Amino acid sequence: MDELMQLAVELRSFIIDIVSTKEGHLGASLGVVELTIALHYVFNTPEDLMVWDVGHQAYGHKILTGRQNVFYTNRQKNGISGFPKRTESEYDDFGVGHSSTSISAILGMALASNLKGDYKKQHIAIIGDASIASGMAFEGLNHAGATDANMLVILNDNAIGIDPSVGALKDYLTSVKSGTNPRENNMIKSLNFDYKGPIDGHDLPRLIKELKRLKKVKGPKFLHVITTKGKGLKQAEEDQVKYHAPGKFDKVTGELIKKIEDEFPSKFQDVFGLTLLELARENKNIIGITPAMPTGSSLKYMMDEIPERAIDVGIAEQHAVTLAAGMATQGFIPYCAIYSTFLQRAYDQVIHDVVLQNLPVVFCLDRAGLVGEDGATHQGVYDIAYLNCIPGLVIAAPLNELELRNLLYTTQLGVNSPWAIRYPRGKGFINYSWKLPFEKITDLFVRKLQKGNKFVFITTGTIGNNVIEACKRTNSDAWSHYHFLFVKPLNEQMLHQICQEYSRIVTFEDGTTIGGFGSSIAQFVSFNYPGISVDVRGVKDSFVEQATVEQQQQECEIDVESIVKIINN
Repeated sequence: MDELMQLAVELRSFIIDIVSTKEGHLGASLGVVELTIALHYVFNTPEDLMVWDVGHQAYGHKILTGRQNVFYTNRQKNGISGFPKRTESEYDDFGVGHSSTSISAILGMALASNLKGDYKKQHIAIIGDASIASGMAFEGLNHAGATDANMLVILNDNAIGIDPSVGALKDYLTSVKSGTNPRENNMIKSLNFDYKGPIDGHDLPRLIKELKRLKKVKGPKFLHVITTKGKGLKQAEEDQVKYHAPGKFDKVTGELIKKIEDEFPSKFQDVFGLTLLELARENKNIIGITPAMPTGSSLKYMMDEIPERAIDVGIAEQHAVTLAAGMATQGFIPYCAIYSTFLQRAYDQVIHDVVLQNLPVVFCLDRAGLVGEDGATHQGVYDIAYLNCIPGLVIAAPLNELELRNLLYTTQLGVNSPWAIRYPRGKGFINYSWKLPFEKITDLFVRKLQKGNKFVFITTGTIGNNVIEACKRTNSDAWSHYHFLFVKPLNEQMLHQICQEYSRIVTFEDGTTIGGFGSSIAQFVSFNYPGISVDVRGVKDSFVEQATVEQQQQECEIDVESIVKIINN
């Protein structure tokens, strides 16, 4: 036991040491060091199966399962993934990255073991208090309680996801921890789970003792563990939001290493959040909605000033979309700020509850395009394709911060259909203040950014800035460049003009080449001008793994140098 306690100290120190210089998700992994050690000590992994929900907290698990020597490559190109991944290790029993999948997955494994006649194998899911509030987690619990599956659900309760947890379940868990909730009023027991807890998740001997006991209990089991996110690093414990993924920091003092940044360009997220607040002050019908990402999306600005009209629904993307639909029926203008990769989880609600009823919900798709180090699980490259096929949905992709600001202004003036506005994470492209007087976006807005006499680039979204830069470097008079603000509906009148003037078209987008913006252009051209060549450039038909955004653009051949080669050839 003394050696295990020492191991906890060393493991926590190792995580801090690497993440301080290589960056990544810090607080979640620090909070489960003792739990990670206890699990691998008590259970016979990888024979026994274990699923870490989301996977932000799985760094210790990776380090203890043969990846210590390569952990410095975490989230880097050709390195290990920031999340558990089946192809990376036999100890990673299920690929994760999005929340609330662990209970369903581990139940599937446990039922599979029953069908094979293997009743000794253990099946463990570790899920956080923010993730367990999601609908899918409840679906898994509801099913599991009606089975004889040999499975253990461990609730890692630290009262925070990325932002603080919200909702009635959070209040319930708080009452359980404080002892104010009567023992007979236990919702987990009512779902036919053998419930134990809450216990201190940093008391390693107690954890080991309890896990050994539960290992002998048959059927669905539930262990409620209390932990502190960021445990062992003072600043990470005190500012759990900032130290979820803090960037580089001093491993001794914990102080963040501040990047020297100019005021401009501003982050797209801040342009969204501050503009929406500015508009909401004047337009009382504006509602902001986000599923658990108020800080990341910058809806926090509106939440701080107008909390009654800025709603964090927790990790519940389906609910967020249909909640927005319900509010839209009553004359409000909901701005649903949701990461592109997470809107995938609410696809049915987008079609069935919003677009089919033609409700004026404005989807603000944050982190659209290539996202860098989070890798394949978080790429925002599919939204154009999965939204493009929905009748009646307007899709806009601004070139820069100013266009985003004016799109937000235009939609709150009143729109007669649902909209989706997609924009990337991080810094924009304008080196001056974007807080200019509002301008209404005209219908099917197209900008001619470069005049040429033979060929034409057609782009949508911020990837157009790569084409602008490439044209500057080459100073070619052969290539024109048109920026289409709207992916859908396409400005067909402008496309007719382009096709009548140029013999070759190359499209660029930071979305998929299949079913995306370029596909729509190619379809139009093949139908109307079959003799014209259309070269569709974007994310190819393969998953893009972790790397920097620049490296990912190079891989997809949509970076500046790749465009320069096209011009020079």
